[in-house]
Amino acid sequence: MSRCYKIAVFPGDGIGCEIIPPAVSVLELMGKRFGCQFAFDEGVIGGAAIDCFGTPLPEESLRMALNADAILLGAVGGPKWEGMPYAVRPERALLGLRERLGLYANLRPARLFPALVNASTLKREVIEGMDLLVIRELTGGIYFGKPRGVEPYDGGERGINTEVYTTPEIVRIAKVAFETARGRRRHVTSVDKANVLEVTELWRRVVSDVHKDYPDVTLSHMYVDNCAMQLIRNPKQFDVLLTTNLFGDILSDEAAMLTGSIGMLPSASMGTDATGVRRAMYEPIHGSAPDIAGRDIANPIATILSAAMMLRLSFGLENEATCVESAVMGVLDDGCRTADIASNGMQTIGTKAMGRRIIEKLATLGHL
Repeated sequence: MSRCYKIAVFPGDGIGCEIIPPAVSVLELMGKRFGCQFAFDEGVIGGAAIDCFGTPLPEESLRMALNADAILLGAVGGPKWEGMPYAVRPERALLGLRERLGLYANLRPARLFPALVNASTLKREVIEGMDLLVIRELTGGIYFGKPRGVEPYDGGERGINTEVYTTPEIVRIAKVAFETARGRRRHVTSVDKANVLEVTELWRRVVSDVHKDYPDVTLSHMYVDNCAMQLIRNPKQFDVLLTTNLFGDILSDEAAMLTGSIGMLPSASMGTDATGVRRAMYEPIHGSAPDIAGRDIANPIATILSAAMMLRLSFGLENEATCVESAVMGVLDDGCRTADIASNGMQTIGTKAMGRRIIEKLATLGHL
């Protein structure tokens, strides 16, 4: 008898409510076709939760996340809540989930689908065949360091954020990078600013020390400003990019544009909570895009590919994950595009239609 996997679903704000349903439909279809059982429990977080409950991460939603085998999340935030104090903004829901669930490792693959080579602003010869993975430390660094805040200062105010990393935090994320690289092309590029930031001098030292246990993996170091340039100049030189919370946030968005659109990039956030239970949350790396919310033009592919990562990484369903990825590739090969990746001669379709096309393509695929 097949196991039933419990999935907590948090659509969130903006386009989150539009991109989540196609991904859920894909998972439901995979369950029916391959004998898996998925039980979905939907909750409220972010701005929607603030409007309903006065907090971005209600206790009920947190309990739902803690009781799930995996989490599927849309996006949070929007201009409606930007004037609120930082401590209660929608984004605190994400930071709260990462912290409470111990989601310290963020995996952001940036792979260029052959059909989208013309969707990027870079030349074909620069990006064709690009396939890299950003591994971003997710629960440390400047987003969580203390002291932080805004305080009175002579002549005005002073804003404070603190970049902090400890040896254990660096060791565990470095191990993820090296072990992941073993399943790819065995090359890790660790990104820092060790020439001016002592915290990343420590980062470089600890990563180099961890590397001694992985002699089969090549390690190189690169300053973050050079890495930003090299991603545009020659992205195919990279296999696994290992970096801090802040640098990973920025570099992965840059890498997204190499693929044609940030609407194409999925992510997985993984780790272990305080009780030792392994946790994982899957989400597209884009935001809530309030300017296009409700217009049925958002790209659901990143969310659907996030569901594929869930199948592979949380549930060990490699065949099912490959089927989803193949269906996405097939629809793109057929010339179907959402507005963000549209080009001359291609059929531009909406969010719901793209989801339907991918499901229809899945229905034609057998076990791969």
